[in-house]
Amino acid sequence: MIELKIKNLDEIEQTAKDFILQMGKNRIFAFYGEMGVGKTSFIKQLCQSLGVNQEVTSPTFSLVNEYETEEGEIIYHFDFYRIENPEEALDFGLYEYLDSGNICFLEWPEMIENLLPEETIKIQIGLNKDQSRTIKF
Repeated sequence: MIELKIKNLDEIEQTAKDFILQMGKNRIFAFYGEMGVGKTSFIKQLCQSLGVNQEVTSPTFSLVNEYETEEGEIIYHFDFYRIENPEEALDFGLYEYLDSGNICFLEWPEMIENLLPEETIKIQIGLNKDQSRTIKF
């Protein structure tokens, strides 16, 4: 298990770069954590560190946002918080995204847990008493 820590927002960029170094050839990353722990903020920084220049926002209502890096690579960012049942994810073509070979960052994956492929990397983000965050994967 790998553990990274974000002591404050000034460190989020370096932590994202450290995370990217650990990604390897993995493409599907499921982010677990309570509401407000910083999942979206960390994914935003990951996208920026991977070369996305456009605005990165939470896809809470659209379910998925697509971003393009400077090198033309596609990143998919999902938010399953508002779905009622896992079939909704299937209805919009979840497996087509996951099987695309592109990087997929998933927020609230517990809503579709039984649909996640075996190769999904599960990341837990936790809030510490000192307001720092711990990222475990």
